[in-house]
Amino acid sequence: MTFTDAKQRFSNRVADYVRYRPGYPAAVLELLRAQGGLRPEHVIADIGSGTGLLSELFLKNGNRVIGVEPNQEMREAGEEYLQPYPGFTSVNGSAESTTLNDASADFVTAGQAFHWFDPVAARREFARILVPGGWVAVLWNDRRLEEKQLTREYEELQERFGIDYKRVKDAYPEMHHISNFFAGGTFVARDMPNEQILDWKGLRGRLRSSSFAPTEGHPNYAPMMAELERIFRAHERDGRVLMEYWTRLYFGQLRAGRD
Repeated sequence: MTFTDAKQRFSNRVADYVRYRPGYPAAVLELLRAQGGLRPEHVIADIGSGTGLLSELFLKNGNRVIGVEPNQEMREAGEEYLQPYPGFTSVNGSAESTTLNDASADFVTAGQAFHWFDPVAARREFARILVPGGWVAVLWNDRRLEEKQLTREYEELQERFGIDYKRVKDAYPEMHHISNFFAGGTFVARDMPNEQILDWKGLRGRLRSSSFAPTEGHPNYAPMMAELERIFRAHERDGRVLMEYWTRLYFGQLRAGRD
């Protein structure tokens, strides 16, 4: 599934995205060190880098990170957020056309972005910019639905009021899509616990940061926020709720010679 507006969907959501989206756990680095030999001297090409949440994880590890982001507003927010890190470089490019040199990255990463890519063109581009033996790491933060009442109610709210929530949700790849992307190369899948503690303003901003959430003035906006407040009041403790996730990591190498 492709979205003709994929590169612009977050332009009016940047402020909420910066403040209220979850980051990624340190366990990601631990796995990449153990199984991919990640070292501080490695260069990371972070594709769909957005406001810099995943890039920051690697910058704190001492890596040089090239953030590739096609959306101007998101890219500028990432540049501002990551300004304290001298190892960060920002590039106007996309997964399908990064503008990076051949064999210029040791790791290619994508956090909460892979479902917006054209997988065939992105795979070809990743293979081009990776050094021989380089690694690809694709990550999402997925809410824990099975055993968590808060996240189930939050999910139902999005299904009820989201503009195209089901379409976006259905675009997230299944395991066989990931396997096809790695084209027979070796990859592993890991789920790592992650969480956010959110007050009312934070939970509201978390919802508003989603590309499918209606914005102010849309008929669904006011009833969506009223239902969100009901959910918050039902679950808050001392004015905060705990939003729990699985950080899903797919990590491996692309098989040589496959277009």
